[in-house]
Amino acid sequence: MTKLHKRRGPLALVALGLAAMLTLSACSGDAGPDGAPGQPGSTDAQQTAATSAKLTVQPADGARDVAPADAAQVSIADGELQAVTLTNPDGKQVAGRLAEDKHSWTVAEPLGYGKTYTWSGTAVGADGKQSTINGSFTTVNPRRQVAASLNVGDNQTYGIAMPITVSFGTKVTDKAAVEHALTVETTPKTEGSWAWVSDTSAHWRPKDYWQPNTQVKVTANLYGRKIGEGIYGKQDVAASFSIGRSQIVKGDTRTHRMQVIRDGVQIADYPVSYGLDSDPGRVTHSGVHVVMSKHATYSMNNPRYNYFDVNVPWAVRISNNGEFIHGLAESMWAQGKQNISHGCLNLSPARAREYYDGALVGDPVEITGSTQTLSAKDGDYSDWTYSWAEWTKLSALAS
Repeated sequence: MTKLHKRRGPLALVALGLAAMLTLSACSGDAGPDGAPGQPGSTDAQQTAATSAKLTVQPADGARDVAPADAAQVSIADGELQAVTLTNPDGKQVAGRLAEDKHSWTVAEPLGYGKTYTWSGTAVGADGKQSTINGSFTTVNPRRQVAASLNVGDNQTYGIAMPITVSFGTKVTDKAAVEHALTVETTPKTEGSWAWVSDTSAHWRPKDYWQPNTQVKVTANLYGRKIGEGIYGKQDVAASFSIGRSQIVKGDTRTHRMQVIRDGVQIADYPVSYGLDSDPGRVTHSGVHVVMSKHATYSMNNPRYNYFDVNVPWAVRISNNGEFIHGLAESMWAQGKQNISHGCLNLSPARAREYYDGALVGDPVEITGSTQTLSAKDGDYSDWTYSWAEWTKLSALAS
């Protein structure tokens, strides 16, 4: 199952409003003849060397509608922090981390929504003068909290074309800020990119198919982060999964055949009946499809062509436009000879079962030869319809 949790560890440093700047000491000099401060070059004025150390508190005193994902930190430019405390409304101290050089203190646990937090503590400048840390701020009270979802789960194994998707169920207004909170870690290292395929969904795919046996961890640190107007993340989500063996289906609608290639070796060559190419509503699309789900039986419905509740065995969905690889005994006479289906790849029930048993969600299915081409509108897993240059331009962080 996908992990759901609030963020742990330091929050990223983001400036929020005006920082509270406290001068620990100031320059002074002897009075001049008229009681004015001494000026350089005056015979009776002496300038005293001093240090101007500055204390920065973020969020600033009085800040309101602070996003919990934003910074909560105290830092000093010239001196040391002696003690820093951030207290919640119940009087409990918030966990924090003091840097080894004592130049900064950072919150180390998630802040709550709609709460007022109070700073206290002391710092000393390089000149030995002490300053008091104080002030308070209030976090935002969201109009709505949204839980994002992942399409991958812990300890699962997927095919080499598997995309990663983070779905929000609401419009994301600051895609760049949200994308900064999304990470993908891989072993071995894999080049890839996030892309916003819609206002509500970000996808990550590798530049090329995954290497077999790659280990992947995806993390979306969304708790406390602004997603839309008045809408904030409800929790973080994460999952760790594996990429399995390499398996690629190659099909050509003109030859009425479908080959299964596993780890570079062809393990099957099936006779197939593809979609009727002369009807744009029934044609099987050319392009890179991706296995989306598997069903031992599936009920097919197509009101446009007047059929309902047609149950087929060993159905493997490969797009959201109604294309499956499945068994159909009634079309065995045409399999390997003629394309008569309504877009699906028809196999005999026995061959469909054999393919079904070896298929993984995320396997690529590469179809060629038809008059219609798969496009981004044909489903959630149509990420491979984009060239790499097109894909990277869809990142909110693209320069």
